[in-house]
Amino acid sequence: MIYLDYNSTTPVDERVLAEMLPFFTEHFGNASSNTHTLGWYAQGAVEKARQQVANFIGAENSEIVFTSGATEAINMALKGVFEAYQSKGNHIITCKTEHKAVLDTCAYLEEKGAIVTYLNVDREGRIDLDELKESFTDKTILVAIMAANNETGVLQDLEKIAEITHQHESIFFSDTTQMAGKLPIDVNEMGLDMCCISAHKLYGPKGVGALYVRRKDPRVSLIPLFHGGGHENHKRSGTLNVAGIVGLGKACEIAKSDFWDDNMNISKMRGHLEHQLLEISKLRINGSTRYRLYNTSNLYFPKLKDGSSVFSHIKNQYAVSLGSACTSANAEPSHVLMAMGLEKEESENCIRFSFGKKSQKEEVEKLAKLILSLY
Repeated sequence: MIYLDYNSTTPVDERVLAEMLPFFTEHFGNASSNTHTLGWYAQGAVEKARQQVANFIGAENSEIVFTSGATEAINMALKGVFEAYQSKGNHIITCKTEHKAVLDTCAYLEEKGAIVTYLNVDREGRIDLDELKESFTDKTILVAIMAANNETGVLQDLEKIAEITHQHESIFFSDTTQMAGKLPIDVNEMGLDMCCISAHKLYGPKGVGALYVRRKDPRVSLIPLFHGGGHENHKRSGTLNVAGIVGLGKACEIAKSDFWDDNMNISKMRGHLEHQLLEISKLRINGSTRYRLYNTSNLYFPKLKDGSSVFSHIKNQYAVSLGSACTSANAEPSHVLMAMGLEKEESENCIRFSFGKKSQKEEVEKLAKLILSLY
């Protein structure tokens, strides 16, 4: 099986695994145990990882909160802000192509009294900044727009969104899960008040992530999801996953140092595949070709002469996706592609190819030849 589903998850880097392993056996202490060396050592490892994550996104150490992943971080951000700022308002602005972690959380908050505006996107998958401007009310407390779409790789203009949001004295949260490790993140240059990352998207372990929460200009307040111990500066109670956190920190350090070499090679492979497949009549690239992640290709394939789909012919040889891995268990068309204007039948004939460090040019050549032979 050839793996081309790196937006879904990534293999753990050997250097990350080596950094983690001692914390399962030799250094197994609880980071909250402050009366002996095992606890002190674990706490030191957690704080080292916190610095690595902070350096990765241009934040302060004290602004990093460790979580079980991006989904928890998103819930913390949206629910935490909604509860903390009820005296100011109850209006949230988001986008129709957000990850389900955002959309489902917004739906939950609507049941609790939130008013949510869901911005449209154009055929390229990008929001209209004028529509964003017109959506603000005196009750708007939060804007939640993702940096890079997990299905199409389409990028939003975070700096301009942040500028507009701050003009209305609201908080800007961005789901940067897919961007992390693929494009540079600087929370201050981008104007982010909150953002999240997940270790398993950047060659780290599953089950660990982080939420960035700005502490000044403005200071963002959150009501915590969990109570019971006051861990993570009273933002996220619960025993810390020391080994996972160490893995996240190392993954961020590696991503920052290996950034340009990896990205150039991966970008060339994506371009090579698309160049060859565009020979197919009526094949389309879904989303902006100018503003998207260099590793992601979401393609619409016209049906074959026998009425079958390309996916049915390649699924046993190539690990690819028909949409988001988080929602692919549901037999529903992609909400992302539907929001971009595709018909239901069209969206069912789209495939996402996402490349990573271990992708090989020979594999891409083989895939292109196989698909072209079907037509």
